[in-house]
Amino acid sequence: MNEDDFIRVEAHDCPMSMCSAPAGSPCRTGKGRVAVQYHTARFRLVPSLAKALNVPTPAIRKPGSAWVELPRPASAGAEPAGYARIGYARASTVRQSLDTQLDSLRKAGVARIFSEKISTRAATRPELDRAVALAREMRASGVAVTLVVHEHKRLGRGIELAALAEQLKASGIGLEFLAGELQGSHDPSGIVFTVLAALSGMEREYIRDRTLEGHESARTRGKRIGGAAVTDKAMLSHALHLREQGMSLRAIAGHLVITQGKKKGRHPSPATVLRMFREHDADGQDDGQDDGEEDGRLELEAVLAALPADTRPAPSVTQCDQLMRLPRNR
Repeated sequence: MNEDDFIRVEAHDCPMSMCSAPAGSPCRTGKGRVAVQYHTARFRLVPSLAKALNVPTPAIRKPGSAWVELPRPASAGAEPAGYARIGYARASTVRQSLDTQLDSLRKAGVARIFSEKISTRAATRPELDRAVALAREMRASGVAVTLVVHEHKRLGRGIELAALAEQLKASGIGLEFLAGELQGSHDPSGIVFTVLAALSGMEREYIRDRTLEGHESARTRGKRIGGAAVTDKAMLSHALHLREQGMSLRAIAGHLVITQGKKKGRHPSPATVLRMFREHDADGQDDGQDDGEEDGRLELEAVLAALPADTRPAPSVTQCDQLMRLPRNR
């Protein structure tokens, strides 16, 4: 349930004869009070709420107080009191530029623009929320409002875009794309949003599949996938020598120095040392210790190394070996 579900519900008249609340007003009880929740027959007129068990009346409607009729939302057929266009621009990362989108919006005559750099996967996008909230306020005052974006991908993909379409539809807010396959003005109540959501979801899956195929192709050619390696053969040889002396992972990491990449000159983390040992042992180059026992000891050391210094116990390697010999559920 969303906090603005009541707006979608109140976009419809209540079909219950004992209520008959007009659009824009909350449902009422038989005793003339504001109902604590909207009648089922009313909120089921909203597709996204058709399977909801109930939709509570928000505090702003003062449930339990004497019911009074509130102003109806601006009718679609009524002459608007004015026209307004609100722009929105978004980039997925801080490294990407918004200049192209901002220039496009300004060239289209959009004066009020909200912009942000945030991924579509983010749970909330503050600037988009602000743009939609302003559009709702202006629409409630009788002004015809259009949300303008450079292209549909800037608004979101898949489920996120479908949810936004439902909000715009309930509030009577128009939408305009300045570029892309869906360039032009669109009615939020039209089928374009359904198609848009489906295409966006398919596009994300297509991008993911192409990425995985590229990774697999690179692996078959012997290329490494991921960040630049910080370990090398010389570091491995030194680390193995220190391990034979019974040193802990943290101590071994403190004796090693990265010689390449952005982390050149720094010490590797205990987790990196653990991973290096595991890869070495998996190649059949272990030092003769039991694989399960050695992995258990290294895992314990890695956990202890990650703890804050003032709370971390300092068991010896012998104590670690004793702990790891205790029976474990596998």
